Amino acid sequence: MKVLFIDSVHPILEDRLKMMGFACEHDYTSNRETIIKKLPDFEGIVIRSRIKVDGAFLSSAKQLKFIARSGAGLENIDLDAAKKRGIHLFSAPEGNRQAVGEHSLGMILSLFNRLSLADQEIRSGKWQREANRGFELSGKTIGIIGYGNMGKAFAKCLSGFDCEVLTYHLSDTSDDYAKKSSLESIQNKAQIISFHTPYDDSTHHYLDESFVQKMKHPFYVINTARGKVIKTKALVEGLKSNQILGACLDVLEYEKASFENLFENEIPEDFNYLINSPKVLLSPHVAGWTHESYEKLSSVLADKIEKMYSC
Repeated sequence: MKVLFIDSVHPILEDRLKMMGFACEHDYTSNRETIIKKLPDFEGIVIRSRIKVDGAFLSSAKQLKFIARSGAGLENIDLDAAKKRGIHLFSAPEGNRQAVGEHSLGMILSLFNRLSLADQEIRSGKWQREANRGFELSGKTIGIIGYGNMGKAFAKCLSGFDCEVLTYHLSDTSDDYAKKSSLESIQNKAQIISFHTPYDDSTHHYLDESFVQKMKHPFYVINTARGKVIKTKALVEGLKSNQILGACLDVLEYEKASFENLFENEIPEDFNYLINSPKVLLSPHVAGWTHESYEKLSSVLADKIEKMYSC
């Protein structure tokens, strides 16, 4: 079986595929059109997010048996088209869930304790203790929207902080780290909302003006899922009115599908507000991108492919 690596991943995946007898080739730089011309020769492809795998892309992949995505989400792939062609999809949320959980925790702790702002002030010669008095995470009620690999990892990270952790998702069940709840109950009780959902039509702008209005208490937002889960305009309005007390954003609505860049044109007004707000902490879509997760993503994919093709 021939496999084309369209994006670079940890070499352990290629090493293990070769041990299984697969022939591996790479093309990390060619454009979409060139890659499409190569596809008929391959039975597997390995991707991250560089090229959108839509119906037109798949129509030329006459022999394609699987797509392995080094990451959690599959929104860059036309799932219906892949299913119709009998193409198996592999993703690896197990590989970066711990990284996402720790990043989510780190962001809210940093925001609560003004660590980024205090660090900048000290470097500029300011020593302001009272202005940098923080809040404790202990005793807070946290609502986790989406309780798959990422949500569960975050809940586990919270387990030492004496928090009440509530989860909401249609298929969720309670475990030792969180209690299944209704969305209404979360909106009545939570002081922190953390998003860990996949992105699709049902989660587009999940946090909008209506969601903000239904929150009984002023609250903090964490988003390490996908940028379009939050309607930025509603977030900014909530921050301005103090209904939203702060936001930890690893992802932004303005990101391109490749996740590598933000803007092709001028910076939107709402984003200007975010980057100038002391109530907002930002990171460049790296919650699941650690040195450890880089290897684990490839190991998970190798395990899944081996399990399917070793039978």
